[in-house]
Amino acid sequence: MKVSDILRVKGHALYTITPEDSVADAAKIMSEKDIGSLVVMSHGLVVGMLTFREVIAATVRNGGSFGTTSVYRAMDDGPLICTLETELDEVRRMMLDHHARYLPVIENRQLVGVVSFYDVAKTVVDRQNFENRMLKAYIKDWPEDGSKHTEPNLP
Repeated sequence: MKVSDILRVKGHALYTITPEDSVADAAKIMSEKDIGSLVVMSHGLVVGMLTFREVIAATVRNGGSFGTTSVYRAMDDGPLICTLETELDEVRRMMLDHHARYLPVIENRQLVGVVSFYDVAKTVVDRQNFENRMLKAYIKDWPEDGSKHTEPNLP
């Protein structure tokens, strides 16, 4: 399974912000949209990632308030990225190894989506549920006449 499969189900909704915007504005958008991250864009390119983790850290550094802190001063300017062709197992490994909860999906230098830890977990659970249903259906349809399933002759 690839990132493109996750985005096909999830959709391609994108929430972005600029480096010049304030952390207060970012927090407001994140709260209103009930999202945990914003991709930071400048001149059509991804230049960073702002998650609730960076918002909290910037707030703590500013004595418990947003103040006038810009997104630029708070963002992660080197986020992990993936492509539409990145395999799900690789995304899981990247997220776990780097403690990342959100990965921008880049194709031909353009932002095409964001994959979250939730999206990955949901995909894994949905895939396991599907496989379980298929296995149960297969077992339920197992021939009862013994033509394909026989017990071994034991001495």
